[in-house]
Amino acid sequence: MSRNKIGFAAVFAAALTLTACGQNAAPASPDASAPAPTTAAAPTPVKAGHAAVHWSYAADTGPEHWADLESEFETCKIGQAQSPINIDHTQIVESGDIKPIETHYAKLENATIVDNGHTIQVNAADKDSYMMLDGEKYTLLQFHFHHPSEHQIDGKNAEMELHLVHENAKGEKAVVGVLIHPGTANPVIEQLWSHLPDPANTDGETLNAPIDLLALLPQNLHAVHYEGSLTTPPCSEHVNWSVLEEPVEWSQAQIDLFAKRFPDNHRPVQNLGKRALNGDD
Repeated sequence: MSRNKIGFAAVFAAALTLTACGQNAAPASPDASAPAPTTAAAPTPVKAGHAAVHWSYAADTGPEHWADLESEFETCKIGQAQSPINIDHTQIVESGDIKPIETHYAKLENATIVDNGHTIQVNAADKDSYMMLDGEKYTLLQFHFHHPSEHQIDGKNAEMELHLVHENAKGEKAVVGVLIHPGTANPVIEQLWSHLPDPANTDGETLNAPIDLLALLPQNLHAVHYEGSLTTPPCSEHVNWSVLEEPVEWSQAQIDLFAKRFPDNHRPVQNLGKRALNGDD
C-alpha cells in the first residue's frame, strides 16, 4: 500500500510535530493533548443521573476488569477480534478490492447531544445520513469522542478520536474513526460545545440548528480497514472498522474543553492477532 502508507505516515508525523480515539454502540447503549499513555489515568467518576453505569476507564471498573463486571461483557476478555488496535504500517496490505468509503451525509436535523457518563454523544434523529462501504449501505446512528485517541498509529496516540457509528439493514455495525490533532478550530465542534448538556440531563438536549457532518471529516477519505469490535462493553465483535488516514484539526481550547469532562476515556489497544489490516484504492 505504498501510496497510502506514505501519505498517512507523513500526515501523522507532521501532526505529531505540531502537537510536541459502537462506541461504538447504538444510541441506547453508549459505547466505541500530547501523546498519552495507554493505561487509564484517574478514575472517571460516576456522575449524577448515571446510577446505572457499571463500568469506567479506571480502577476496579476499568478496561482490565470489564469482563468481570457482567457476564454479558465476557467478550471484552475472550474476544479474538477486539478494538482498538495499533495500526502498524509495516502490516498494512493493499488488497486492490477495497474502495474508500462513500459518505452520503445530509445535515443532521433535530439531533440530540448527551453526556452519557462515558463521552459526549450526538444521536441522529433520522436515517437520512449514510455511507457506502464495499457496496453495503450503513446508516449513521450516532457519533462520539475519545480522549486520547483509542487507535494508535505506529505506536502513538493522537490527542482525540471521533467515532461515527453506522448500522446496515442486517444490524451489522461499521465505525469510521477520525484522529484529531490540535490546530484550527472546527466550527461544528464550536456549535456542539456551546450546547454541552448537564450530566444529570440523561435525555440530553435537542439541537435546533442542523449539523454539517462533512465538516467533521477530512477531505481525503482513504482509510485502513479491519474487522474489530465495539471499544466499550459489551465489546461485541464483527464490527467493520475504517480508520481514516488523514486526521482533522480542532483548536486546543476545543480539545481542552472535552478533556476537562473526560480526562481519559479511551480503551488501550488490543492484540491484532491474525487479522489483516487492509488499505483501500
